Amino acid sequence: MGGLAGEEQHPGTLPVQHMGAGDHAFLCYDGEAPGWDVLAAFVWAGLVRGEKVIVLGPPHLGESEVRARLQEAPGLPAASGWERAQLELSSMRELILPQRRFTADRQWRRIVEETEAARVEGFSGLRAYIDMGWVADLGAGLDMMMDRERRAGHLFTDGFYSEICAYDRRRFPEPVLEAMCRAHPRNLLPRLGQLRCLHGNGTLRVIGEADLATAPRFAEALAALFRDSGASGVVTVDLRRTGFLSAACADELVRRIARAAAGRPVRVRCSAGHALLLRRLGADPARLEVTG
Repeated sequence: MGGLAGEEQHPGTLPVQHMGAGDHAFLCYDGEAPGWDVLAAFVWAGLVRGEKVIVLGPPHLGESEVRARLQEAPGLPAASGWERAQLELSSMRELILPQRRFTADRQWRRIVEETEAARVEGFSGLRAYIDMGWVADLGAGLDMMMDRERRAGHLFTDGFYSEICAYDRRRFPEPVLEAMCRAHPRNLLPRLGQLRCLHGNGTLRVIGEADLATAPRFAEALAALFRDSGASGVVTVDLRRTGFLSAACADELVRRIARAAAGRPVRVRCSAGHALLLRRLGADPARLEVTG
């Protein structure tokens, strides 16, 4: 899948597994249906955290089709969510009832109502997956939709509500997708198992999965970092948005650091789990900045 120009350097790019409470995320996908692995991971994480989860799927898919796809995905059985009324399948048409015409204010009021209901019912949060196919389905204008996306920040201020806005790239003009990518604080990798390496100003940000399949890209990004950073200056490898880090990729990083010029400042920002792996492979603990 070809990427949007704005995606490559979006400062809030992350895998769906790293979405936090209160995040408002952009997802761009290809195909007849959304990235089911991303949707399933979003749903399962919400169920595990005790959140209410609402899925507003593509309008051309019926509830039974969405339910079947979720049940086929690996992870926590979807039935456990439905049985407890924790997982709800809906649509934008249903959400804005009894109104039939979409307005941002009407949608916001309904989301606030759903948020308050989730609090009363004892859920730890509310998360929604909204396929933006509703725009054409309801005959809403793109300008109205874009205005809603840009002014929705108040929904997320207290960290209780989080949302993915999923755009089928075939249904929206490229300039609209670019603008909406920029308008969202978070930009999701379109599939699980992907790796994106953002490189600039002596820092390499490793986003996604550094595993057997993506090891060549990881190695190339490390080589470029140390090659392009010159003979001096701090070199930073940021693993804070890295999911799985394989032993092979971790070893590649440790060896790159060891080959750096003596006394050259190199630091790795990472989780405690990644730090433990790197230390076991011989990384100098002084170079590791543990967060989270």
